[in-house]
Amino acid sequence: MGWGGGRYRASVPLQLPRRLARFNRAVVNPTQGVYAWVLPPWAVIVHRGRRTGRVYRTPVLAFRRGRTFAVAVLYGEGADWVQNVLAGGGRVVRAAKTYELLGPRLVSPSEAPAAARPLARLSGKALIAELGEPEPGFGRGPRLARVDRVTSRRR
Repeated sequence: MGWGGGRYRASVPLQLPRRLARFNRAVVNPTQGVYAWVLPPWAVIVHRGRRTGRVYRTPVLAFRRGRTFAVAVLYGEGADWVQNVLAGGGRVVRAAKTYELLGPRLVSPSEAPAAARPLARLSGKALIAELGEPEPGFGRGPRLARVDRVTSRRR
């Protein structure tokens, strides 16, 4: 029957290898960051590092239904961006609008919105959150507070 007997094993979630995550962080993410913030279904999740406090921007394939925002967790629950969003919240830039992520949590595929279920079934988990009101501004994501302070001093 070919590879794997031609059957999908839903009981074994897919988790992409860490080696691929490192490659994506170094090569693919900078490229996707150019267009992901303006081209749905891509989005950019803006989150702050738990240890460093640094602001990170992670492009993701995301799904939205009303105020509910969902992302399949393809690198596992231990991925840095997942842990950062769960610990300290974050924002999402999608279709050139910035929203705060309210109440982010990990859920099973059955709890994910219908559009996100196929990818969530592959990975076994989805991160969902409610979207706040659109924030003023436009662009790739919220700027660092430090940059905003320096800019306001120069005026």
